[in-house]
Amino acid sequence: MKSSAIISGVAAISLSCALSACTTQEEMAPKPTPAPLAPKPAPTAKAEPAPAKAKVVKAGGDVGLLDSEKNYMILVTKEGKLVTLDFDAKTKVTKIVPTPGKMADVGLGSSASVTYEAVKGKNLATKLEYRPAKGGD
Repeated sequence: MKSSAIISGVAAISLSCALSACTTQEEMAPKPTPAPLAPKPAPTAKAEPAPAKAKVVKAGGDVGLLDSEKNYMILVTKEGKLVTLDFDAKTKVTKIVPTPGKMADVGLGSSASVTYEAVKGKNLATKLEYRPAKGGD
């Protein structure tokens, strides 16, 4: 009699464990079937719209890094933000004295105002005006 009570107790515990495991198991949603591909529309004679012109941005601060071999610079704004800029031969450089200058004339610590635009994921400087760092020319 005692063994049947133990067996029925063990069965009850096993049953409750099995039921609790079933209630916490999440049902998997069926995988969605891919929609049939729609036929591609025939090309039209209309020309595609021209890409939107890049937004021109102005930033001011000090030149933190200038690499004339790799054609990029880092401008440190007054807020401490670092702006990485690429430049090319078309970038117009002007010394604030106003005399034309070259990118190689810009020294570290120079105060600069840069106009740039985003082109292919990079910031391309189009114009740079600078004041040489104190102690420079």
